[in-house]
Amino acid sequence: MTVIAIDGPAGSGKSTLARNLARAFGFVFLDTGAMYRALALAAQRAGIPPNDEPRLTQLAQQIEIYFVAEGDTQRVLLNGEDVSEAIRTPEISDLASRISVYPGVRRAMVALQRALASRADGVVAEGRDTTTVVFPEAIVKIYLDASPQERARRRQQQLQQQGIDEPYEKVLQEILERDARDLARADSPLRIAPDALVVQNDGWTKEQTFEHVLNLCRQRIGTTEVR
Repeated sequence: MTVIAIDGPAGSGKSTLARNLARAFGFVFLDTGAMYRALALAAQRAGIPPNDEPRLTQLAQQIEIYFVAEGDTQRVLLNGEDVSEAIRTPEISDLASRISVYPGVRRAMVALQRALASRADGVVAEGRDTTTVVFPEAIVKIYLDASPQERARRRQQQLQQQGIDEPYEKVLQEILERDARDLARADSPLRIAPDALVVQNDGWTKEQTFEHVLNLCRQRIGTTEVR
């Protein structure tokens, strides 16, 4: 199995990049962030508070999350239900960040991520610990980064496209708080793998980021065959 793993902070463009790389190489796109959001949605529906680590861990061990391709998009299914839109709200995103700090939750989700990847010949996975914990043997490791201000601007634009109007200052504060949680958590914190290629994409378009990383992947994988 060939694995391309992408880590980096919230709003750096990991999901878009991973999705485009998966399409280019004909690999499966493993959106680990969507998996944590799906867990957060399940916890919210079950009435489990974000500080109840035992129940959250148990839930993570029991739920079923998988992806279904739909044309050029990918749907997220939680226990058989399509929750692709429901997991993209700011509330669920923030909740996912809060519950993902628990070791038991992360162990359960890592096991599920590896199980999903094992069914594919090639995988592009993105998240906060895919290069360091989930797939430490990935053939390509990318750490995608941008300044908090740049990431907040992108996040605000994304929310506006969803019909959600959030002040820039609020979005930036949420980005900074999420960075702090990701960097400080005891279990698998966000960090740069020693052999990761760091890509700082402030001021870059999605297309520029994709072309740059695509070339890096070609060099590591040793192929120019893309779809």
